[in-house]
Amino acid sequence: MSKRFAGSIDRPAALFLTPEAPYPVAGGGPMRSASILEFLAQSYDVDVIVFREPGAADPIPKFPAGLVKNITVIDLPFHSRDLHARALRNFRRFAKGIPPLVDRFSGFDANIAAALKGCRYSLAIIEHFWCAGYGALVHRHSDRVILDLHNVESVLLARCGQAAAWPESMLLNRFALSCRRLESELLQAFSMLLVSSQDDAAALSGCANGAKVTVCPNTIPLVMLPQREKANEIVFSGNLEYHPNISAVSHFHRNIWPLLRDRWPGLAWRLMGKNHEKIKRRLTGDVRIRVTGPVENAVEELASAKLAVVPLLSGSGTRIKIIEAWAAGLPVVSTSLGAEGLPCRHGEHLLIANTPAQFAEAVSSVLASSDLSNRLARNGRRLYEEQLTWDNAWRALRHATIEV
Repeated sequence: MSKRFAGSIDRPAALFLTPEAPYPVAGGGPMRSASILEFLAQSYDVDVIVFREPGAADPIPKFPAGLVKNITVIDLPFHSRDLHARALRNFRRFAKGIPPLVDRFSGFDANIAAALKGCRYSLAIIEHFWCAGYGALVHRHSDRVILDLHNVESVLLARCGQAAAWPESMLLNRFALSCRRLESELLQAFSMLLVSSQDDAAALSGCANGAKVTVCPNTIPLVMLPQREKANEIVFSGNLEYHPNISAVSHFHRNIWPLLRDRWPGLAWRLMGKNHEKIKRRLTGDVRIRVTGPVENAVEELASAKLAVVPLLSGSGTRIKIIEAWAAGLPVVSTSLGAEGLPCRHGEHLLIANTPAQFAEAVSSVLASSDLSNRLARNGRRLYEEQLTWDNAWRALRHATIEV
């Protein structure tokens, strides 16, 4: 794709390297990346290097006009999604001790070097641990290199392993150990590490190798409170190909939904998010489960439900799905892990329940009490407005001296 020399007379140059396109902003990863990129573009002329999956649309037209200076697209090789092909790839990764996404985005040093040729940057930000291996290469062209850790990958994979059955648990635990080793090796290439919560900062103890660790919270833009007529439904939102979300949906469907389905005969459960096809096939046969796929405006769509459920059993970082629900004026019922890292209190901003019976009872208490529902929704919306908008994240970034 097109490339020119970075920098201008008036502003310094910055590089933004990301394994997934921030636009369209759909889901937690793109939302966080878009926030950091738009903050960066306020003070820098930004060049972007972005990866593209085979068959995906050209990401360049999706970027807001005038936001960045140059965009280089690196095309990933085709990977079959056939079950046999995926199993074979993961067996090879297991044997080598290379985590799947680290493996997927490795080996493009020559492409990145070509994009960086002749360029010098005051600052570079690399998104996701999956691309941390390019830190040393990018540093040769940049005064400072920052890694934005959307999750602590070793923690994420270890928790996924705990929630999975054998043999998947064996693979995930092996990948978690590999990530911990790689974190110790690779994080030293960065002058600063961005994490989404104090929990993730603590999880990096012993791995940061002198790099400054700064909390930049997950946030969404400030939006008006939607005014929507409420349907008799509860909602789950997120990337439905993401392992913690798949696990959460399976757990809710198997252990919690039957309790609610019997108690609330007219209640429907809606799932919304990208990569919904596989989940939809798993949930066929129940007319009260609706899988609607990706939506253009998550907050607007969430607002038509009565409450949001977040039955996560694994994960790292903080859950933008909860922030979006608060922005939509929805009460939230979540597991403790689902609410991890967020500045919230049980009974004030949301209800926390960890066993299936407790979760079903918490959902039922919200459905049965308009006072409780309205109080949780009101307090959640206030917390979002005061602490969880892009302006709050940008203040953290300014404090971390990312800005010129």
